[in-house]
Amino acid sequence: MYYQSTRNPKQVVSASQAILQGLAPDGGLYVPQSFPQLDLDWDQLKDYSYQEMAAFILSPFLDDYRPEDLRACIDAAYDQKFDDPKIAPLVQVGDRYHLELFHGATIAFKDMALSILPHLMTKAAEINHNDKEIIILTATSGDTGKAAMAGFADVPSTKIAVFYPEGGVSDIQEKQMLTQKGANTYVYAVKGNFDDAQTKVKALFNDPDLRQKLADQGAQFSSANSMNIGRLLPQVVYYFYAYAQLVKTGAITAGEAIDFTVPTGNFGNILAAYYGQRCGLPVKQLICASNDNKVLYDFFQTGTYNRKRDFKLTISPSMDILVSSNFERMLYHALGDDSQELTRLMDQLDQDGRYQVTSEELQAFQGLSGEYASEAETKDEIKTVFDRTGYLMDPHTAVASRSYGKYLADHEAGQAGVTISTASPYKFPATVLEAIGQDASQASISDRLASLRELSGLAYPQAIQELESAPVRDKDILSIDQMEDQVLKIVED
Repeated sequence: MYYQSTRNPKQVVSASQAILQGLAPDGGLYVPQSFPQLDLDWDQLKDYSYQEMAAFILSPFLDDYRPEDLRACIDAAYDQKFDDPKIAPLVQVGDRYHLELFHGATIAFKDMALSILPHLMTKAAEINHNDKEIIILTATSGDTGKAAMAGFADVPSTKIAVFYPEGGVSDIQEKQMLTQKGANTYVYAVKGNFDDAQTKVKALFNDPDLRQKLADQGAQFSSANSMNIGRLLPQVVYYFYAYAQLVKTGAITAGEAIDFTVPTGNFGNILAAYYGQRCGLPVKQLICASNDNKVLYDFFQTGTYNRKRDFKLTISPSMDILVSSNFERMLYHALGDDSQELTRLMDQLDQDGRYQVTSEELQAFQGLSGEYASEAETKDEIKTVFDRTGYLMDPHTAVASRSYGKYLADHEAGQAGVTISTASPYKFPATVLEAIGQDASQASISDRLASLRELSGLAYPQAIQELESAPVRDKDILSIDQMEDQVLKIVED
């Protein structure tokens, strides 16, 4: 299995090389040259553990890893760090299903991939006889930062720098990042939004002079964002695992197509579902759920991707994104793997802030639907579902839940509908409490968490227990222009 850049078909690498590099040197993203067609024996797969499913799905994608090495990476990733033995339990909520991806160390779905990426990257360095220090640069809209730092903390020959938008993450998200241990972890608030931080990170990756400065000091960049194919591929696993659980419980029969609704910011999570579909997963529709930053919803309606609009800070901050980096991969596939046309559109987005696809090209996205939920609808969804079922959702999951309801009002459903539940309600206690009618505006973080525990009956996750007493590091705030100098200081540290 080889991977090529979305912007140059001649830029071809192995899986381990793609994981080490993170981004292609030409600024493109690595994509598989072909998709494995898996032998989906659901009578067997329905009884697989999460670890067994991960080995089954990842093996053909990562075929330059020895099977025993890949299995060691999987076993090290999906262990007691997760507070549910199923790793990603599928729970019924009313007449729908939620795939809970928040049972890991940082109570958000990023744990599903960032628990294994450090192991894949370390092994990739061995495979390629790479003795350079790996400098991981990551922009985060809230969840990736903590999960990446937790995954890479004290991993030999690595350093990780995380940049998050000042004032653009929840109190819990910020405190999680500022309490992260590890001598090789660095975290900075930046003056700007997530798109500003991510654009600068990509510029640093693509700066040949900076790349040479790192090489002179025996270092190289890599990424822990879902721009790295090593972050994206492990996310494919849980879509197959969800389907297998539906077969196991008798909710569907093998081969019946289902819907997935995914709260979407950088597009990696829903792209993983699309990759699963390309490998044979029976999917009727993928619903891309947006919040008030609905650039993707508008694209699916009109064929125009337009980032030149007001950026809104919402109660679902991990979706506050106007430039969805992984959408480049989706667009590449929709264009028939046309690197030249993809590059033209990406250049247009950089220069003009927008691009337009033809009506014929838009037809290639038929299996994807865009829906969105406003802030008021998101709050209402949290309360409505809680009042009806007793199930508490975080605001990102609520965006997806309301969006699927909107989709069902106008479309025929798949055999079953699965909402991707991306974070624990404990990650956003103030928002959840307000949505269900509790005034938490003047309460401390500790009091908000206690109120949420009392109302929900949910025990504190380990991540919350640790947060209460963890020492907080000093908060560093940078301008976007200061990011490069700070990266060079980290390399020299």
